[in-house]
Amino acid sequence: MIKETPLVALRFERFFIWIFFMPDVFIPIEPEVTNKPAEELLVGGLTRMTTIDFPDCLASVIFVKGCPWKCVYCQNEDLQSRKLNEGDGYVSWEYIDHFLDRRKGLIDGVVFSGGEPCVDPALPDAIKRVKEKGYKIGLHTGGMYPRRLKMILPFLDWVGLDIKAPLSDEAAYEKVVRRKGAAAKVRSSLEMLLQSGISLETRTTVHPEYHTEEQILQLARELSDAGIETYALQIYRQPRGLPEEHLLERVGSDYPHEETLKTLDSLFKKFVYRRS
Repeated sequence: MIKETPLVALRFERFFIWIFFMPDVFIPIEPEVTNKPAEELLVGGLTRMTTIDFPDCLASVIFVKGCPWKCVYCQNEDLQSRKLNEGDGYVSWEYIDHFLDRRKGLIDGVVFSGGEPCVDPALPDAIKRVKEKGYKIGLHTGGMYPRRLKMILPFLDWVGLDIKAPLSDEAAYEKVVRRKGAAAKVRSSLEMLLQSGISLETRTTVHPEYHTEEQILQLARELSDAGIETYALQIYRQPRGLPEEHLLERVGSDYPHEETLKTLDSLFKKFVYRRS
């Protein structure tokens, strides 16, 4: 088992163009057949250099704005909405394009994160253009857009797939993401990624109010049986800058129990335990 403490990991020059957050806005899961040029990619933030978002790769991270889910523990609420209001800023594709030209030789890869990057119909063209510059491509996704994921698979080098709850338990999934029918979409994405052979990390952020230890083990066994080799368990931490009413209770040191962690470690070739 590998234990990681995010606070000691290395991340440089992270900045965000903060976007007004509308807490009651849900983004519809639109048909995944429309593609747009990279110039229309809606970017809400950029990390210039990081060692923790793309395994074994010095990378930049592009944060795409918008997500159709409203996860109870979301760390990036400012990126949930796709709406731009007067006075809001964003990172233009022109800036990103020039920035990546200047970063050649300094970073190895680029991660598309969010929000949910696959929500944006400009993502396929953006990824293709970054790949053509010679960068490795990483993707952080919740897996709710399997058709768009299929479009970009040939360009991906690594994927971090967030799995919120046991995939066999639709009610548990809905409780976390507050959206019906989510687990079925994620199952399709997971199957596709496993068949592709792309380097894959599955991970779950857990909180005792939403994940019993039995559910954690149930999910882990499902993933192990499916052929997953790398799994990360991430203990919820209260994000900075959110109103008190948006925060969950702090997680005690006795969750999950040591026996649960030992079982998880036995199920995977690589088990990572992240707790700050």
